[in-house]
Amino acid sequence: MPRGEILIDEAICKGCGYCSKFCSRGCITVPPDRFTPKGYLLPVFSEPDKCNACGVCAWMCPRFAIEVYKYVEAQ
Repeated sequence: MPRGEILIDEAICKGCGYCSKFCSRGCITVPPDRFTPKGYLLPVFSEPDKCNACGVCAWMCPRFAIEVYKYVEAQ
């Protein structure tokens, strides 16, 4: 099964929460005490073991602040 990793660019993110809302696996959360340098709520990649790198979080981000990486085990 492929595993994924996402990177959230804190300088671009405006904390809309779309990435968290549309992640079907619940890999991204928006804690109430974490902020970007501009003062927006910052999403966190909190469940990396559940991520399959589907890319929905990046597609839904209106600011293009998310990069998705897929890792597949060599056979």
